[in-house]
Amino acid sequence: MKYLIAGLGNIGYEYAATRHNIGFRALDALAKASNVIFDVNKRYGAIAEMKLKNKLLVLLKPATYMNLSGNAIRYWMQKEKIERENLLVVVDDLALPFGALRLKPQGSDAGHNGLKHIQETLATTHYNRLRFGIGNNFPPGAQIDFVLSPFTEEEENLLPERIEKAVEIIKSFCLAGMEITMNQFNNK
Repeated sequence: MKYLIAGLGNIGYEYAATRHNIGFRALDALAKASNVIFDVNKRYGAIAEMKLKNKLLVLLKPATYMNLSGNAIRYWMQKEKIERENLLVVVDDLALPFGALRLKPQGSDAGHNGLKHIQETLATTHYNRLRFGIGNNFPPGAQIDFVLSPFTEEEENLLPERIEKAVEIIKSFCLAGMEITMNQFNNK
C-alpha cells in the first residue's frame, strides 16, 4: 500500500528556517530517521521513498512554492497511483498554539494559500492533513511577515520534540489509520 506524505513549504535558503516551512522540516526529520535521502531533481519537488513495515511512503517537498502546492500533490498522486485517502499533507497552522499538532481528515483552507490551492486542484476539502501549530503572535496586518519569519530561539529549542511527535503521528497514520491516530494523538 502506498502513501503520499506532502510537507508544505517554500524552496530556497531564505525560507528554510521560517514558520511556513515546518512541513518541510517534519519530512526532513522523517527521512533522516529512516535513513533516506531526498532526490531534489524530481518533477515538481524533492522526493524520497521509504518502507514502513509493508507500506511504501512517498515523501514530497513541493518545489512549486506554497501557493501552487496542489500541482505537485496532484502530479505525484497520479504518477504513483495513490488514492486521496492515502494522502497526508503536513502544514503550518496559525490557529493552533505553537507546537500543537492536530490530525484531520478534512476541513477548510482556513486562509492558508497552500491548502487553498490543494483544495482547488483536487476539487475537494476531503484530504488528510496534519496541522502543526505555529501560534499567532503578530499584530494586525502582519500575518505574512510572521509566517515567513524564523521561530524564536525559545521555539527552536522546543521544536525537535514537537517535530519528533509529528513524525510519530505520520507513521501511525500510515500503520494504524486516521481514526486510531486521531484518538491517540489529537487530545495530547
